[in-house]
Amino acid sequence: MSRRFTVTSLSPMVHQGSSSPGPYLDPDPQGCRGEDAKGSRGSEDSCDGNPKESSPFINSTDSEKGKEYDGKNMALFEEEMDTSPMVSSLLSGLANYTNLPQGSREHEEAENNEGGKKKPVQAPRMGTFMGVYLPCLQNIFGVILFLRLTWVVGIAGIMESFCMVFICCSCTMLTAISMSAIATNGVVPAGGSYYMISRSLGPEFGGAVGLCFYLGTTFAGAMYILGTIEILLAYIFPAMAIFKAEDASGEAAALLNNMRVYGTCVLTCMATVVFVGVKYVNKFALVFLGCVILSILAIYAGVIKSAFDPPNFPICLLGNRTLSRHGFDICAKLAWEGNETVTTKLWGLFCSSRFLNATCDEYFTRNNVTEIQGIPGAASGLIKENLWSSYLTKGVIVEKHGMPSIPLPEAIPLNLDQPYVFSDMTSYFTLLVGIYFPSVTGIMAGSNRSGDLRDAQKSIPTGTILAIATTSAVYISSVVLFGACIEGVVLRDKFGEAVNGNLVVGTLAWPSPWVIVIGSFFSTCGAGLQSLTGAPRLLQAISRDGIVPFLRVFGHGKANGEPTWALLLTACICEIGILIASLDEVAPILSMFFLMCYMFVNLACAVQTLLRTPNWRPRFRYYHWTLSFLGMSLCLALMFICSWYYALVAMLIAGLIYKYIEYRGAEKEWGDGIRGLSLSAARYALLRLEEGPPHTKNWRPQLLVLVRVDQDQNVVHPQLLSLTSQLKAGKGLTIVGSVLEGTFLDNHPQAQRAEESIRRLMEAEKVKGFCQVVISSNLRDGVSHLIQSGGLGGLQHNTVLVGWPRNWRQKEDHQTWRNFIELVRETTAGHLALLVTKNVSMFPGNPERFSEGSIDVWWIVHDGGMLMLLPFLLKHHKVWRKCKMRIFTVAQMDDNSIQMKKDLTTFLYHLRITAEVEVVEMHESDISAYTYEKTLVMEQRSQILKQMHLTKNEREREIQSITDESRGSIRRKNPANTRLRLNVPEESAGDSEEKPEEEVQLIHDQSAPSFPSSSPSPGEEPEGGEAAPEKVHLTWTKDKVVAEKNKGPSPVSTEGIKDFFSMKPEWENLNQSNVRRMHTAVRLNEAIVKKSQDAKLVLLNMPGPPRNRKGDENYMEFLEVLTEHLDRVMLVRGGGREVITIYS
Repeated sequence: MSRRFTVTSLSPMVHQGSSSPGPYLDPDPQGCRGEDAKGSRGSEDSCDGNPKESSPFINSTDSEKGKEYDGKNMALFEEEMDTSPMVSSLLSGLANYTNLPQGSREHEEAENNEGGKKKPVQAPRMGTFMGVYLPCLQNIFGVILFLRLTWVVGIAGIMESFCMVFICCSCTMLTAISMSAIATNGVVPAGGSYYMISRSLGPEFGGAVGLCFYLGTTFAGAMYILGTIEILLAYIFPAMAIFKAEDASGEAAALLNNMRVYGTCVLTCMATVVFVGVKYVNKFALVFLGCVILSILAIYAGVIKSAFDPPNFPICLLGNRTLSRHGFDICAKLAWEGNETVTTKLWGLFCSSRFLNATCDEYFTRNNVTEIQGIPGAASGLIKENLWSSYLTKGVIVEKHGMPSIPLPEAIPLNLDQPYVFSDMTSYFTLLVGIYFPSVTGIMAGSNRSGDLRDAQKSIPTGTILAIATTSAVYISSVVLFGACIEGVVLRDKFGEAVNGNLVVGTLAWPSPWVIVIGSFFSTCGAGLQSLTGAPRLLQAISRDGIVPFLRVFGHGKANGEPTWALLLTACICEIGILIASLDEVAPILSMFFLMCYMFVNLACAVQTLLRTPNWRPRFRYYHWTLSFLGMSLCLALMFICSWYYALVAMLIAGLIYKYIEYRGAEKEWGDGIRGLSLSAARYALLRLEEGPPHTKNWRPQLLVLVRVDQDQNVVHPQLLSLTSQLKAGKGLTIVGSVLEGTFLDNHPQAQRAEESIRRLMEAEKVKGFCQVVISSNLRDGVSHLIQSGGLGGLQHNTVLVGWPRNWRQKEDHQTWRNFIELVRETTAGHLALLVTKNVSMFPGNPERFSEGSIDVWWIVHDGGMLMLLPFLLKHHKVWRKCKMRIFTVAQMDDNSIQMKKDLTTFLYHLRITAEVEVVEMHESDISAYTYEKTLVMEQRSQILKQMHLTKNEREREIQSITDESRGSIRRKNPANTRLRLNVPEESAGDSEEKPEEEVQLIHDQSAPSFPSSSPSPGEEPEGGEAAPEKVHLTWTKDKVVAEKNKGPSPVSTEGIKDFFSMKPEWENLNQSNVRRMHTAVRLNEAIVKKSQDAKLVLLNMPGPPRNRKGDENYMEFLEVLTEHLDRVMLVRGGGREVITIYS
């Protein structure tokens, strides 16, 4: 199906006297008009079209924006043009896009252009062959091919070596396929594998894997340097060794010490070369590559020649034991000189003297000396002998299978000073995999040069896959050819001692072994320089991204951008590898880091493919998520095959880096796949949560915290978020909501500032959750919208946390307390739990610690167990950890207090909650005068609140009449006190902004209705002939509630109350339902204050609001009386479901 895109060019009309073309005909939208414009532009203007990641299309200055849309043909879109580019500008920006590598090439240009004008940037012209294929070949072929592959084949045999090479090459091929898909999914700037992983998997994975890749590259440099020293000391200039071994047992230690000394010297020289100028490294890169290719061709030429003319490399065997050629020249015990038989140098090595009657080694005496060819050639049929493995333990002699030998008794110890070829290490398959794997690394070389390529999206897949195919063919054919041409004992001779100290692979080469020795020496030198060049730039790229804060210093360098500090760190880490001094020990270390990098490349491709993100559109089509998953699994398996403890250490390092970046790193939004994976996982989890409400065992408070912000959009009570943090301990859902009055169009900026302020506070208080600011015409509707629409799907709040409305009596419009009561009603209707904090300013912050004290729970009615669960959750936080939990419940006259205490203790035992239990007995008593006064004040206030809806003149007349009447009644009641203040203690004792209340007396409300509660209210009794309203018994058992309903009236009879009222005529008309409720509140408050005066926190049941709204104004007074004289109070109202269970 073909797609056609049509771009219509609209030319604006040219007015008379105007010679300038229209804005859409400008061929150079950025003001760069060839050579004529160069002089008029500032030195900082760039016309190379380099985009930044945040603005991937066009870059225009503010002055250009003003001139950009002067035409009239697009007047309909002129408002959109302020923020959106025209298609013509977009296409022009894309066409001019270039991307220079931020690597050695630009540093070299900076050095060449010192003091002069900047040269015009040329578009990169490198193709697939020069830009990707050859660099990959140079990086893949290396020290392992020349120094260890023959030994691996000799130990593991052709079959196991073939499997090993096939597995490793398959791993890199699958990784290359995944890498090709990622590299062709858009433009890949210079940065290569780190850029691909970080932008695909996010900054945490990108930083962790990037640093692992950096460590792998650094240790690869150490491995190449060690290989260079090994070639130098073992095969070119053995006499250069500083440390000499006195006997055979000290040779290994002397070799390691020589490697450390010379390795440090070579590292210093290479680091100096890289520091002085990368251009020298780049100029010699082709020479090093030529050495590698020439060496490989020499090997193949030698194989062909060996088929008809094998080279002469004889090896000497004593019995079936291989002898080292270092101490003798003739492979025989005796030799003929003239007409007499004389002993050889070999005789002197095994016997006490050179005479025929000397005492000789028993094995030397029993067995004959044999000389065989070390390179029989491809036509010799040797392949059958080398087909299977011959694993050795450390210190054993390399023996030839099938040769006759008379063994010694086991009791005779082996003399290590004798000239045998010994195994220097214990070998097994997994060890060989770890040593061999570095020989297939280097596949990222093409992607690292993406900025130099003419068409990176075509060249990277083609060049990389062809390079891996070529190297895999070379390795597999080398395994077969080595096994077919070289004698097994020579293959197992790691340092070529049996062939006069020659490099084993060099003995096969044509025309001379020196071709391989010199070629491998220069190739390993070049590879070491390339590693020391690439690793610091990779570290510099990670540092400049700013995702690892402590690495930022390594982003700086010389004036031309050379990463000086990064080079210094790289050299120090490389020195660690050199101090290890063994090529066989360093190779598995860098195998771990490379395998981890490759694993995450495969993971990135698999994640992007499975998520099917809209931006995942790679040009490379020959990929599939199963291939990526197979590559990832293969990498992980190889990590543990190579060395399980190295694998665990590498994963631990990556995990620590990941968590550090997550905790301290800069937040980056790169559109990575992990974010997409998180969205998919969240969607799946939310759909699963929709299946039903959580079980009681899984219930935890999912909080909606309602906060208020001031005019500067700062949270008024930050202690609410401190309490949230203490209650949640980072678990469950937390939504912090706030409401702004106004319209969305006018107040959107304020809402954004409020959200930012709340997020900062949440971060400071370590509250993990979400923030939501709603703009509504009034606060009541906004809070209602938050309660109804907060959360998503099954992930919704089940508990609302709100502060007690401050100074609710002094608000002129009296909407604060109305909003609060409506909030209580809405949470009840929505089956949500409600937590109301009173005196929230006195609650402790997160840094505070209570060393003693108690959390007191007053359990009046059973609300599903919220009162039990909340202190248990609070005690998990450091603030409340040392507070003990006390539970109080209320017993009435007919309750058995002792039995109640036993039952409650048993109940808490089954709940696995440790707490002290106390039953408070509240006997029925007469209603005190203080209760009547409180009720009178409350009803007087209710009456004045009802009059607030009158006009101003009517309101003043009404208030005056109320005041006069109230003062008269108070004088009759209490002549000594001429004025009764309405001072009920406020929540904030130290609030200097509170205004004193109006000193007015409010008349009582004769028509106030009864006060039924959504929960049964305590202490209610029937009046006269009226039906008794529903009651809530002040106990924690349901049976008591039922029993109380069938009881008769209390001892305080109606006649007694009337007699009492005849003494106090102003109390006669009070609503008796309000009196009883006030009586309950006063008595209960007295009990709470008596028992919990010094408690750090008091939790008690929150009574429900009246079912009809005529008594709303009294509800707040009841709650004030209930909680007065207490420092920290949390009123708790359950959501109508059990939240705690005794079952497991």
